[in-house]
Amino acid sequence: MSEIENLLREDLRGQSPYGAPQLEVPVQLNTNENAFPIPDEVAAKVAEFIGRELRGLNRYPDRDATLLRSDLATYLAQKEGGHGLTVDHVWAANGSNEILQQLLQAFGGPGRTVLGFMPSYSMHPLLARGTGTTFVDAGREADYTLSPAYVREAIAKHDPDLVFLVSPNNPTGTALDDAVIDAAYEAARGIVIVDEAYAEFARDPRSTALGRLEGRPRLVVTRTMSKAFAFAGARVGYLAADPELVEKLLLVRLPYHLSSITQAAARGALACAAQLQAEVDELKHQRDRIVKNLRAKGLPVADSDANFVLVGGLRDAAGVWRAILDRGVLIRDVGLPGRLRITAGTEDETTALLDAFDQALQQRPELFDSAIELQQEQQP
Repeated sequence: MSEIENLLREDLRGQSPYGAPQLEVPVQLNTNENAFPIPDEVAAKVAEFIGRELRGLNRYPDRDATLLRSDLATYLAQKEGGHGLTVDHVWAANGSNEILQQLLQAFGGPGRTVLGFMPSYSMHPLLARGTGTTFVDAGREADYTLSPAYVREAIAKHDPDLVFLVSPNNPTGTALDDAVIDAAYEAARGIVIVDEAYAEFARDPRSTALGRLEGRPRLVVTRTMSKAFAFAGARVGYLAADPELVEKLLLVRLPYHLSSITQAAARGALACAAQLQAEVDELKHQRDRIVKNLRAKGLPVADSDANFVLVGGLRDAAGVWRAILDRGVLIRDVGLPGRLRITAGTEDETTALLDAFDQALQQRPELFDSAIELQQEQQP
């Protein structure tokens, strides 16, 4: 053990940082990014907002990001009916990861636990470890879903200080029923966090926990601008919750954690939400196209409410991943037996993906389940 390793916190020794393999290939469908670059008119609006801030960069930014939070509350009101949310209900930070980290800093920490249901967002246990919070994995049912009874039982067993729910879930793409969220809130004594990073891609726009917030001061809904707003490089996330909970996060936020440039850029993008929604609709169309086409090939694919799908029926998932990569398309092996995750791309990218699967099925049938091989043989 090196001198530095020996000085490292014991619970961090031997651990690996978060990362996803990013290879230079023609079609990259592995990190759930928005496939479309920022449109010219949106880029112009973002530049306009940033330009207003440039001469004032000698001053610190608004540490409470009040204008940005107000715009986010307006966006939720216009997009999803508002649910009575105001600027005081909304908090913003450096990506939804920092939002989650702040929640763990404020309500978790040494001697406290957070309950998760894996497989789910892989950063949850890493954020817990970084804040000294014990992460408890309650797993999922055999089909990777969650029922109210399953969630209640897990909370009763582990008595966590915080609970992570993800809707739509990553990597399965499935959304939670309101009954599951209500069951978690009723069973838990602590904070219940519903991570809705992909909410705008839901097939049913009402599929959000925002409508459950009223009268539930321990419930938090987290969001990001990385996906629907094609703003992954800007790093802006936010939450909606009871104003008192939002106020408590000020105890752990870093001073001036969002730069003036970041706040301005996000406000410019929010001013163009309607234009960006067209790209969200196209990605939903390509997602559903992937589901339909892979099912037609005999591959089981769950209905998705995210910008990605989880495909099964793979006897050798790593081999299929390599076969698809050899054809210039990068998808994600998330470590689930017999399954791979695919991000929805542009029409051309989706065509390349489906062609790659066709070729793999025809040339490497041994990589797929026998039932799928049989179906392929029987097709005229």
